[in-house]
Amino acid sequence: MRQAPTPISIEEARNIVRNHIKPGRTETVLVTDAVGRVVARNLTSDIDVTPFDDSAMDGFAVRAADIETATDDAPVALECVDHIGAGGVFEGILQPGQTARIMTGAIIPEGADAVVKIEDVTFTGEGTIGDTITFCAPTTVGKNIRYAGEEAKAGDVVVEAGEVITAAGAGLLSACGNLYVEVYARPVVGLISIGSELVEANEVPARGMIRNSNVWAMQAYVAAAGGIPKVYPTVPDDVDAIKEVYLQAVAECDLVVSTGGACLGDFDLTPGILTELGTMHFERVSVKPGKSQPFGEINGAPVFVLSGNPAASSMGFELYVRLAMRIMQGYTQLDRPTVQARITCDIRKKDPRVFLERAVLSQTDDGYEVVLLKNQSSALFGALQRCNCFAVIPEGLDGVRMGDIVTCIVCTADESLPMGE
Repeated sequence: MRQAPTPISIEEARNIVRNHIKPGRTETVLVTDAVGRVVARNLTSDIDVTPFDDSAMDGFAVRAADIETATDDAPVALECVDHIGAGGVFEGILQPGQTARIMTGAIIPEGADAVVKIEDVTFTGEGTIGDTITFCAPTTVGKNIRYAGEEAKAGDVVVEAGEVITAAGAGLLSACGNLYVEVYARPVVGLISIGSELVEANEVPARGMIRNSNVWAMQAYVAAAGGIPKVYPTVPDDVDAIKEVYLQAVAECDLVVSTGGACLGDFDLTPGILTELGTMHFERVSVKPGKSQPFGEINGAPVFVLSGNPAASSMGFELYVRLAMRIMQGYTQLDRPTVQARITCDIRKKDPRVFLERAVLSQTDDGYEVVLLKNQSSALFGALQRCNCFAVIPEGLDGVRMGDIVTCIVCTADESLPMGE
């Protein structure tokens, strides 16, 4: 059996990942396919947006000077000379004594310098061409007018490199002539399951065998983190077979994740293979679950070796693989939001590692409260399905007491979401 390397801290491990992973490839996609992704270069507007002065209200375009004396006792009456809908244009110049009915978004007629809301006037007939419009109050120049270029001037940078495109951003970019945008590509993540005991999920396991559930969780984790999963056939505990699939995967993928064979047992072969084929950056981390989490490179491709235990592999993905994937996709916000919460039970420790306990966080009148889920086994998915945070029980043997304040990593919240403490 190999000698166990000294574990490093979570922070050290994440810093090593940060130092070895760089933003990846870029690609040009339709703006709607760019939502949630990071822009790779500054994007500019090709025109003024809006390209003309337009009305912010349904109402009547006026010359403000024409109605500056208007009151309830001495109203001002103007002749309606046009009815302008969005896309329509008043042909001419609005003269003193004239007004034009105008719809929201329609171009302001030349000569007009304000719009009075339709509900603030009275009129004869239908309030359209040839009718008399009565104003009982003055207005100000520029009232209810959106000026040309209010959103952007031609040539302005409207979305900067490094920004994450939102649905509203897709609208902004399309208005500015950017139907296709350059974003960081979704990384292709090779998924390798290692273990002679594994059968497919649609098979009934024979005695001593188990279904390969990790590969399905990993596919979902990869997709949720913005990647494209590429699944390789399950590999038995055989050195040559493992080497072969690793070499294939690093040639075809941006990043490789294997599950199983990560520890120090007689059949845990992957750490040695990773060292033989490439470079090991770290092997063990002082955290529970997920102590054995080798990370290195083979032929320049990052390789993460996760435990075969579901909770441990899930935690490894959360702490290290997701981080690497976000860096590859150009994100700069890399840490899940955290909150401080009052814990509802005692936790005694016999192991000095940091514990990441699967828990449920809720907000009360007195702040946040965190309740640990009952079964914290590293071999089970159930608590991960039901939790919304990881309660951090600090390194050392002191543990925590009911009512203590602990840090909670909110695993259901995106890294970009700020949260109060």
